[in-house]
Amino acid sequence: MLTNLTSLRWQDVLDILIVAYLIYRIILLIRGTRAMQMLIGIAVLIVIYFAARELEFLTLYWLLSTFLSSIFLIIIIIFQRDIRRALTQFGRTPFGKAGEKTHQVLDEVVRAAYLLAQKRIGGLIVLERETGLKDFLESGQPLDSMVSHQLLYSLFVHESPLHDGAVIIRDDRIVAAACVLPLAKNPYISKHLGTRHRAAIGISEETDAVVIVISEETGRVSLAQHGALTLDLDEKALRIRLDAIFMPKEYISPKLWKSWLNK
Repeated sequence: MLTNLTSLRWQDVLDILIVAYLIYRIILLIRGTRAMQMLIGIAVLIVIYFAARELEFLTLYWLLSTFLSSIFLIIIIIFQRDIRRALTQFGRTPFGKAGEKTHQVLDEVVRAAYLLAQKRIGGLIVLERETGLKDFLESGQPLDSMVSHQLLYSLFVHESPLHDGAVIIRDDRIVAAACVLPLAKNPYISKHLGTRHRAAIGISEETDAVVIVISEETGRVSLAQHGALTLDLDEKALRIRLDAIFMPKEYISPKLWKSWLNK
């Protein structure tokens, strides 16, 4: 044992750390999604495969060996969306544009969300991060406007021709409205969630976008990120969640903490 430890090179340690980090990131990526359950199913098949070989169940062993011989291709086909999302997240650059301006944008978004909630007006606000949303922008009406709670509210009122669909915000600009988003494909999502909530989950599954959804039926405000939906957030909770996502710690000044506590 000691001999093995003394022969350990720094390259071996680095190699182990890199592999451990990759496994950790993969687990974080698929936790709570269909991919985790599919991987568990594949792991069970592998266990049965080795058991069949040891117990000499020839037919079962042949079937599983045929299936597992194409396992890499099967994984790529089944997990193509998760793989695409993982690659975009690994390719992200550090979020370095945060500051007082970002906080002001988030403040306007939160004000708009709860103004809509008070009036029982449905809304879907997508905050773009590092993954580009060009494909979804093309499905809506292009805009190039400063973010303000008045404008966001006016886009979602029923009299507006752009009230159907989502508003997409990039940096401090509203870049498009009435955008069509993909619906979540997770079969375990509650049947009580409507199309607006399923669209919020769907776009957060495929990208790293953060989505605020306002329910027209209940007036509740929810947040979707990484394919998970946090329901019924009050104004302070939503503000803290958004600042935690978009504001690196070095930008969270005592002034911002004070503004959180006062709202």
